Amino acid sequence: MDEKKAAARRPLNGLFGGLSMSWPIVIAFAVAAALVTALVLILPVFEHTSFERIGVHLEAWILFAVVIMANCKKPLESALKVFVFFLVSQPLIYLFQVPFSYQGWGLFRYYTYWFVATLLTFPMAYIGWYINKRNWLSVLIFAPVLAFLGMVAYQCLLGGLPLASLFCLAQIVLYILGFCSDVRQMLAAAAVAAAAVALIALYSPRVALTVIQSLPDEPSFSQTATVTVDDESIAQVQLHSPESGSVYIYAHDLGTTAFTVTDGGRQTRYELEVFRQGSTTAVRLTPLD
Repeated sequence: MDEKKAAARRPLNGLFGGLSMSWPIVIAFAVAAALVTALVLILPVFEHTSFERIGVHLEAWILFAVVIMANCKKPLESALKVFVFFLVSQPLIYLFQVPFSYQGWGLFRYYTYWFVATLLTFPMAYIGWYINKRNWLSVLIFAPVLAFLGMVAYQCLLGGLPLASLFCLAQIVLYILGFCSDVRQMLAAAAVAAAAVALIALYSPRVALTVIQSLPDEPSFSQTATVTVDDESIAQVQLHSPESGSVYIYAHDLGTTAFTVTDGGRQTRYELEVFRQGSTTAVRLTPLD
């Protein structure tokens, strides 16, 4: 039985402890991750897909950090290498996009969030290195990560992003198998993720959909245009690309509301419907003027 367990864990041991994580490799990894992320955000084929989340959300970057931590020899090495990985990769993502974005260098205003996250990676990766002990301390360290991934998996499933949901679930399974040394630890770790899903299912909004949508007839607005929504309990709306007439929609519930785009003295109103389409959630925009 022990031999079978060891054989089953061999691929995970290669990923979590069997890779070379020298400084040149960390830097190359950071540049490659930034380039791939920028391409996903630039190329239209990835719009409105699960892949687009890599440029905004944390789940893929958690996996990258865990791989680095698991292949370091000391906690300080883990902290330094994860910190440098984020310090290199995050600004590069914006730099690669600058020539292709109407916002140009203005894209870097979104870097503030990732800069703060980068600073936090140092203490988190120092503590996180102890997942390599593969004991109850590992379970404790992973508990908030597993809870977060469980919640994201549930939200993505509700939001019509099954691939993103599967990616989060796969990470949960990967971490449980890779860093828990016995069945009790595995069950405890799985219970944490399951409890997080149960809680968010009970208390979260009925819908969790984030989408970029073009307004009907693709009107053009100035950079100073603003959006007000009649009922924000159904959805929030922000301008994404004013010049090309597209908006971010953050839907929280099924139903119909309206929103107004104000641009100087001009007001344009739209009806927003959030509805079920088969097993997914969809939105429909209709001009009211």
